[in-house]
Amino acid sequence: MPLTQFTNLDFDQIKTQIKDYLRANSNFTDFDFEGSNMTVLIDTLAYNSYITAYNSNMVANEVFIDSATLRENVAALARNVGYTPRSKKSAKAKISFFVDTSNYSTAPLTLTLKAGTVAVSNTFSSENYSFAIMDDITVAVVDNIATFTDIDIYEGSYLTKTFTYRETGDNVPIEKFILPNDSVDTATIKVTVSPNSSATNLKTIYKLTNNIIDVDNQSLIFLLQEVADEKYELIFGDGKFGKKLEDSNFINVNYISTNGKDANGVNSFTFTGNIQDNSGVTVTEGISLLTTTNGAENGADIESVSSIKKYAPLVYSAQNRAVTADDYKAIVTNIYANTESVSVYGGEDTSPPQFGRVFISIKPKNGKYLSQIEKIELKNKLKRYTVAGILPQLIDLKYLFVELDTSAYYNANATNSVNALKTSIVSTLDTYARSSELNTFGARFKYSKALNLIDQTDSAITSNITRVSMRRDMRPALADLATYELCYGNAFNVNSLNGYNIKSSGFTISGVSGTVYLSDIPNPDRKTGRIILFKLLSSNQVAIIRNNIGSIEYTKGEILLNALIITSTVLSSDQPTIQISGTPKSYDVIGLQDLYLQLDNSNSLVTMVSDTISSGADISGSNYVVSSSFPNGRDDRESPLVRGVPQYTTVTGTESITVQEVDTSYASTYTTSTTFNSEEVTAQTTSGGYSY
Repeated sequence: MPLTQFTNLDFDQIKTQIKDYLRANSNFTDFDFEGSNMTVLIDTLAYNSYITAYNSNMVANEVFIDSATLRENVAALARNVGYTPRSKKSAKAKISFFVDTSNYSTAPLTLTLKAGTVAVSNTFSSENYSFAIMDDITVAVVDNIATFTDIDIYEGSYLTKTFTYRETGDNVPIEKFILPNDSVDTATIKVTVSPNSSATNLKTIYKLTNNIIDVDNQSLIFLLQEVADEKYELIFGDGKFGKKLEDSNFINVNYISTNGKDANGVNSFTFTGNIQDNSGVTVTEGISLLTTTNGAENGADIESVSSIKKYAPLVYSAQNRAVTADDYKAIVTNIYANTESVSVYGGEDTSPPQFGRVFISIKPKNGKYLSQIEKIELKNKLKRYTVAGILPQLIDLKYLFVELDTSAYYNANATNSVNALKTSIVSTLDTYARSSELNTFGARFKYSKALNLIDQTDSAITSNITRVSMRRDMRPALADLATYELCYGNAFNVNSLNGYNIKSSGFTISGVSGTVYLSDIPNPDRKTGRIILFKLLSSNQVAIIRNNIGSIEYTKGEILLNALIITSTVLSSDQPTIQISGTPKSYDVIGLQDLYLQLDNSNSLVTMVSDTISSGADISGSNYVVSSSFPNGRDDRESPLVRGVPQYTTVTGTESITVQEVDTSYASTYTTSTTFNSEEVTAQTTSGGYSY
C-alpha cells in the first residue's frame, strides 16, 4: 500500500484521505465505506487524527514568541530574553487637606496618615474607586494645623500577603512566592523581610530590580516575573546574585490591585483614611474637605500579548543601553506604561543639526501631552540607559491634523434618505480616523484609500470629489513677546501667487484693535513667501495690516513668525489656540519625526450632491453640478465663503494700507473703497521664542 502524506487539519479531508488509503488495499477496493459500520471506525480515526494534529500544531506554535497565542506562554518566552511584561498601572491623583487640632484637649506634635486606603471617588461613574498610599506620611502640627500637601494617591485596593521562607535539604524553597491577586500594579509592590514571624518589628526592606548588573551576594533585592493567570512571582537572591533568605524568614508584601485605566478622570474625593497623632491616638475630627491638585490619570491596562511580542525582542537587542532609535523606543515603552506611540530621532536629522542630542516625543494613552513632572521622571529613568555624551531631550507632542472637504455624489433613485447616506459617510471616515494607520508617529494619510472608503460606503454613492488640507494648532504665549515656528513636514501647494494659500483662525495682538488673521504672499519662485497680517472689513473685503510679519518655505512646509505679542485668541477650548492650515502639495500626508498624524473629522465637511446623470433626471448633463477639485477661496478659517481673483486697491487713511476686494459675481455686497486706520506695533526684540 502506498504511503499517504497526511498534512491537512480539516476533519473531512482527513476522513477522505483515510478512505483513499484503504481503497489502495486490494481487500477494500470496492468496499462501500458509507453504507457499512466501517464508517464509524473511519470517523473515530479521523477525529483522533484531527485532535492529535491540532494539539501538535498548537505545541509547535507555542514554543516561538511570534506564533504563540496563550499569554502565559508569550510571557514565559519573553522571560527567556529578560523581558517582564508591564503590569496594570494605577491611576494617580494628587490631593491636599489639613487637620485643625485647636479643639483637641492635648495638642499633638505630629500627625501621621497611615498607609492604606485614604480616599474614595465621589460620583464619577457607576462604580466608586478607592485610592491608597503605600507609606505612612507624617507632618508637623504648626499653630494647631497639620497640612498634608500634594499627596500622591493610587487607585486600587491596598493588600497584604505574607510568606514564610522554608527550604529543602537542597537549599531550594519549598514554595513559590506568588501573589494571589491579578491586576497588580507591580510598581507599588513593597517587600520587607523579618527574621521570623515573631520579629516583625525587625524589618529589612528589599528592592525590586530588573537586572543583576551591580548586584552582589549581599544586595537586598528581589526579581519579579509574570506567571499563569496574570499573577506575579517574587524571586529572591541565591547568595551569589542577591542576598539569600534564611530558613523561617518572614516575608511581608504590600501592593495595590488596581482597575487600571478605568479610574482615569476621577477628580473629586472623600476622605476615608486613618490619621494618628504622635501618641498613636486615631484622629477623627477637624479634617478638612479634600482638594484635588491633579485628577487621576495615567492608569493603564496590562500589556497586551501583541505588545509583548513586539517589544520583548527590541528590549533584548537594546541590552539595557540606548544607542539606536529602536533602543530608545523599546526602553521608553518599557519604563513608561502610558506610552501609546513614541518617536525618536537624532539631532543630526534636525535643521540646523544638533549633534549629541536625541529628541523623544511621546503620545500618552491618556491626554495629549506629558506633564512636566512626567518629563522629569522619564529623564531620570533614561539616565540609566543613555550613552555618555548623548543627551536625551523630551519634546512636546506636535499634532498634524488632516481635514477633508468632500462633495459626495449620489444616485437619488438608490437611496431613501440623503441624511442617512451622509451619516454613513461620516461614520466611515470616523472609523478610518480611529484606525492604526493614523494616530501615530510616521503615519500616512492615504488619499486613494479615503476616496475608496467613501465610494464603498453605500451603493448609492457614485463618486466623490475630496479636497485635503493640513493643519497645525499653535498655542501662543499670551502677553509675551515671542517668535514662533511651525513645521508641517509636508510641502505646501501654492494655489495662487496672489496669496491666501495659508489660512488661520482669529486672534488679537498688542497695539491693534479687533481680530486679525494670518495668511501669505508667495514669491515668484513659489518656493518661499512672506506671512501677512490682515483684518476682515466685510464679507468681501480685507485690509492688510502688516505686509511682512514672518516667512514661509512652501517646499519644506515651515512657517516662521517674527516677534509679536498675542493677547487673545478666538478659539480657546482647553487653552488659547490659533489654527493655521494650508493645502498640501501631495494629498498623501505623512507624519514625520515628532508629528503625530490625526484625521480631524470635527473640522471636515461632507456635502451631498445629487448625481442627476446617474439618476436619469438630467441624462444630457446640462444641469450637472460640477465640484472643484481645488480648494475654495476662503480668506480665513472663520469668514463666509468668498471666491474669485483678488484685486488690490490702495486706500488712504491715517496710514496707507492695502485692501483686497473679491469678485462681485460671488459676493452679495461690494465696496469700492474704505478708510481704515492702520495701527503699528512698536518694534521690540526677544531673546527666545516658541516652537510648536
